[in-house]
Amino acid sequence: MGHRSQADRDAMTVEIGFAVLTGALMAAGAFVVVCVPTAFLAPHSGLRSALLMAASGVAGLVFMGRVIDVLWRFGRRDSAVELGPAGPANGAAGGAEYGPAAPVQPSQPGRTSPDS
Repeated sequence: MGHRSQADRDAMTVEIGFAVLTGALMAAGAFVVVCVPTAFLAPHSGLRSALLMAASGVAGLVFMGRVIDVLWRFGRRDSAVELGPAGPANGAAGGAEYGPAAPVQPSQPGRTSPDS
């Protein structure tokens, strides 16, 4: 594995921050959703502690799931960039199956099309 550029390291740092932040927000939401019955039903202290434990477990699973999902997708996207597209070579038959073609670049800077 080669050396990563500063841009690659910065992109990974941003992606980790995004994963942790969205994971924390989703975990907080899951915790609140599981704990809402304790506020309205006001069950006995034994059931309340069990619901809080369950809410903590669900929140932890949601957090870990989100972080793993975001970082897994980032890693796959990063390796796809290094390896190139999985489709046929440029101009080969069936290329439309792999998404739209790249836009045509203008022939002169500041122009909107080659015909301008």
